[in-house]
Amino acid sequence: MLGMTTTILKLLEQRFKAAFEKLGFDASFPVVLHESSKPEFGDYQVNGVMAIAKNLKANPRELATKIVEQVDTKNVIAKLEVAGPGFINITLSNEYLNQVLNKDLLKVTAAKCRKVVVDYSSPNLAKEMHVGHLRSTIIGDALVRLYEFLGHEVIRRNHVGDWGTQFGMLMAYLVEIKQDNSDITLELSDLEDFYRKAKTRFDEDQEFADHAREYVVKLQSGDSKILALWKQFVAVSLDHCQGVYDRLKTKLTREDAVGESAYNDLLPMVVNDLIAKKIAVDSDGAKCVFFAPGELDVKDETPFIIQKKDGAYLYSTTDIAAIYDRVQNLHADHLVYVVDARQALHLKQLFAAVKKAKMVRPETIMEHVAFGTMLGEDNKPFKTRSGDTVKLITLIDEAVQRAATIIRGRNSQWSEIEINKLADVLGIAAMKYADLSKNRVCDYVFNFDKMLAFEGNTAPYMLYAYVRISSIFRKANLPMEHYLNHQVIITQIDEHNLAVHLVKFADRLLQAANENYPHYICSYIYDLAVLFMRFYENCPIMKAANQKQHDSRLAFAALTSEILKVSLNLLGIEVVEQM
Repeated sequence: MLGMTTTILKLLEQRFKAAFEKLGFDASFPVVLHESSKPEFGDYQVNGVMAIAKNLKANPRELATKIVEQVDTKNVIAKLEVAGPGFINITLSNEYLNQVLNKDLLKVTAAKCRKVVVDYSSPNLAKEMHVGHLRSTIIGDALVRLYEFLGHEVIRRNHVGDWGTQFGMLMAYLVEIKQDNSDITLELSDLEDFYRKAKTRFDEDQEFADHAREYVVKLQSGDSKILALWKQFVAVSLDHCQGVYDRLKTKLTREDAVGESAYNDLLPMVVNDLIAKKIAVDSDGAKCVFFAPGELDVKDETPFIIQKKDGAYLYSTTDIAAIYDRVQNLHADHLVYVVDARQALHLKQLFAAVKKAKMVRPETIMEHVAFGTMLGEDNKPFKTRSGDTVKLITLIDEAVQRAATIIRGRNSQWSEIEINKLADVLGIAAMKYADLSKNRVCDYVFNFDKMLAFEGNTAPYMLYAYVRISSIFRKANLPMEHYLNHQVIITQIDEHNLAVHLVKFADRLLQAANENYPHYICSYIYDLAVLFMRFYENCPIMKAANQKQHDSRLAFAALTSEILKVSLNLLGIEVVEQM
């Protein structure tokens, strides 16, 4: 089984670390090991020798030569070569690659499995989901799938906004437009329109705003009629959200939606706890947490307000209560927040506050998985032509419609049922892959033409690569599963290069999970598809020299197909058998 202790990177690091020890190097000297950028430089490269040589006042090339002489190459390394001023190029042996490829490459496990809570999507209820919710939903879902695959126990949390002033506003407006309060039924065909009208009344009519605030008080105090109205709003909103999640084929369910209201009873306790520990102090009537200069690693020293002077609680209070619940009641030891990069200060303050209050254990990991903004082709935040926010369901529908048009043009003989079935997969896959293939911290331009293209690092290209490999077995009427653990023989350079990339699968998954970067998986499978096509062209399967070579090359095809399928599924993309 491949895992953290047996991946290629780990094994090579151990071999070079042992050589460092033989030469008496200080234990702090790192083995700087990277994948080679070009095949002529071998498969991997150690390029930290120059720094060590500088520290030891030695000639780097001579030092690299001494290291090479001490490295144990047995059963793993075919060749070590000193290049340039002290780089060490590493070429893996074909015998070792044969051995690894004959094992189950798909059994990858984390070094230490944790209970992880992933907080993602998190829309405000009573409004339709818009494009601003897309990145959190897609990135979060990919990380959930990746963590689960690696053996972590994962708890999904959709921290929806279902409490506060906006619900007082909505209930006040609902009551206003109904004649009989006892006969109110909620049939909102357009939540966004309803919210907009309520907000206009709230902003323009002071009497209405006062009524709205009264409803908030009634809601928080448990008034049965107001709670009944609130539950209707929440139910309708969650139905809408679940419809979007199902269209996007995410793992989120209604049970994963835990609103701000769920933590309402904890709010007084967490505030009193922070006050008792003198972490929160009074500031003009408000309760605030102040941080010393440099404590947050940012220049902004804005206080973290947890209770307003009128006694009202804030998002910050609810977020503290949520952490308390996740650590103390759910016993999570790793908290992941897939949240817009613009919330960085808030989350720094939140993590620092709960650490100071000792609400989390010292070993608890809290991470902000930040992401940039999805932009329109004008490089501004994605909007409609009229400047309105784009509804997410509208964007999904357009992606599917555009995919159907492309499929219809490529497969004129297909039925509409076949076209629509593939379009639903391809349109959504294109949206997801376009997002996940980008470094999440960067802004990116949303462009349907580019994401639906069949060339380049796109979902259509990756799905088509999978279909082409599957067709090899289908046309030959051979069971692909039979070749997954079949003996592999490496005699050609293209076979060697493909084999090296296949055995990098475990390292790439672990790296993606450790750094929370799904785009590592995308770049891996894109390179895999390119390498396979080069192998397929230069190492013909059906024209192999003998049966052993024929079966070996089918094994390469089967392994590539399976890793493409697993990797795409980790990104939340289902594969298809024809395109």
